[in-house]
Amino acid sequence: MKKSIHQFSVKDITGKSINLGKYEGKVLLIVNTASKCGFTSQLEGMEELYKEFKDDEFEVLAFPSNDFGGQEPLNGEEIQQFCMTEYKATYPIFDKSHVKGKNANELFDFFSDKNKNGKISAAPKWNFQKYLIDKNGEVVDYFYSITSPTASRVKKAIRKLL
Repeated sequence: MKKSIHQFSVKDITGKSINLGKYEGKVLLIVNTASKCGFTSQLEGMEELYKEFKDDEFEVLAFPSNDFGGQEPLNGEEIQQFCMTEYKATYPIFDKSHVKGKNANELFDFFSDKNKNGKISAAPKWNFQKYLIDKNGEVVDYFYSITSPTASRVKKAIRKLL
């Protein structure tokens, strides 16, 4: 089995299917997000990180989810408007979906099972868990919610992959 996220297609915030193979050759930070969480201010740090590295084949991908504490009550366009208006987000935002349990979207199911991704078994523990993906689409590391997207260890790990 190919141990790359490039095998998956997911829906963007408008419902359009996006093949993650389009990100081949880029380093990614994939984050499950929520608009009403104590960590929601990390959306600002995600944008800062995206701006810092986007010219170096780097992307931040946001995956809204209501799986933790009902902290994502918004849907579709409301989520996009919130992220753009409140946090000036310019990185891609995907469709609200489940990120844990039997209804988790394929991508987060992949992150949750070392047998599938070859590296980690790291189902999200809360909103704003971050997954670092190399240019080949392979999971390299993950960071819990308490780690800011602009933390020096996150930036160091990204630089190492660029």
